[in-house]
Amino acid sequence: MEKSEKSNKHENLLNMQILLSHGAGGEMMNKLISDSILKNLSVRDLGKVGLSDLDDGASISLGDKEIVISTDSYIVSPIFFPGGNIGKLAACGTINDISMMGAKPIALSLAVIIEEGFEISELECIIQSLDEVCRDTGVSVVTGDTKVMQKGKLDKIIINTTGIGITEQVIKDSNLTPGDKIILSGTVGDHGISLMSFREEFGFETTLQSDVAPLWHMIEKALKVGGITAMRDPTRGGLAATLNDFARRSKTGIMIYEEKIPIKPEVVAASRMLGIDPYTVANEGKAVIGVRADRAQEMLAVLRSTEQGKNAEIIGEVIDRYYGKTIIETTAGSRRLMEPPIGDPVPRVC
Repeated sequence: MEKSEKSNKHENLLNMQILLSHGAGGEMMNKLISDSILKNLSVRDLGKVGLSDLDDGASISLGDKEIVISTDSYIVSPIFFPGGNIGKLAACGTINDISMMGAKPIALSLAVIIEEGFEISELECIIQSLDEVCRDTGVSVVTGDTKVMQKGKLDKIIINTTGIGITEQVIKDSNLTPGDKIILSGTVGDHGISLMSFREEFGFETTLQSDVAPLWHMIEKALKVGGITAMRDPTRGGLAATLNDFARRSKTGIMIYEEKIPIKPEVVAASRMLGIDPYTVANEGKAVIGVRADRAQEMLAVLRSTEQGKNAEIIGEVIDRYYGKTIIETTAGSRRLMEPPIGDPVPRVC
C-alpha cells in the first residue's frame, strides 16, 4: 500500500472514532458537536438562547422571565487536587455557567456514578465540598441520581450537575460591538497548570492551587453596573477559546494586549517547562466580560472590590477588523493570532 493511501486510511479511521481531544473544548470538539450531534437532533428553541447558540446553557421563556438551564459532567483526575476536589468543581462549574448568562442560580441536580470499591469517606468529603459551595451561593440541590459501576469499568467517580437560574435579560456571547472593552477577572492558567503539576509530579516546588470558586456574588455586583455585552468563564480551551468564540459569534475582531493579562509567575514557569500555552488552559474561577466602553472603568472597580475579582484587568477591546479572529499584541510589541486550541493541552482537568 502506498504511503499516501496508508495516511488516508489512518485519517479516515480517526474521523470515525472519538478521541480525548474531542471533549477538550477546542476546534475538534466544536466540529464533533456540529457534525455528529446537532445535525442529528431536532432543535427547537424555547427561549432567547437555544441549543444552536452553543452558549454556556439555554433558556426557556416564562412570561417576563427567562429560566436558564445548564448541565455539565466532571471526570477530573485526580479527584482531590490543590484547592479543591471534584465535588467543589462540579458545583462551581455549573453555578458559574448559569451566572455567566446573567441569571441568579437557584437550584442544582446531582447525578453521581461511582466505581465499586470507592471509599465512602471520600464520597462524603466530595458531597460536603459541593454542599459548601451551594450554601455559599444560596443554591439548593433539589434532585439527583446515584449509580454504581463494576470495578475497572469506570474512573472512580463521575459527577453530573444541572443548574437552573432566573433572569429577566439573558446575556449571550454574540453581542459584542466595536469599541467594547474586554475584562478578565483574574489570573489565567491556575487550575489546569496546578492540576497538571500535581498529577504528573514534575518535582518543582510551587504553592500554585486551582482557582475553582463560585462567581455568582461577583457577577451579581457586575450586573448592577450594566453594559455587559458578553460573558463567559474560560474553562475548557481557556482564554484563547473564549475570546475566539466571542469574536466568531459576534462577527467582530478582538485585540488583546499581552502585558495586561494577569498571570502568576508560577504559571509562566510551569507552562514553559511543560511546553504549554497558558492561554489555552482551563480556568474554574475566572470570568471574561465584554462591556461597553463607558462602563468599563466602573465595572473594573466593582470587580476589584470582590475577592474573586481583585486582580481584574482590562486586557483588550473589540475592533471592526479581523472579523472572527483574536489578535494578541505580545510583550515584545509584535502581533499574532491568538489561535483557539485544537484539543486540550491538559486533559482531564474539568
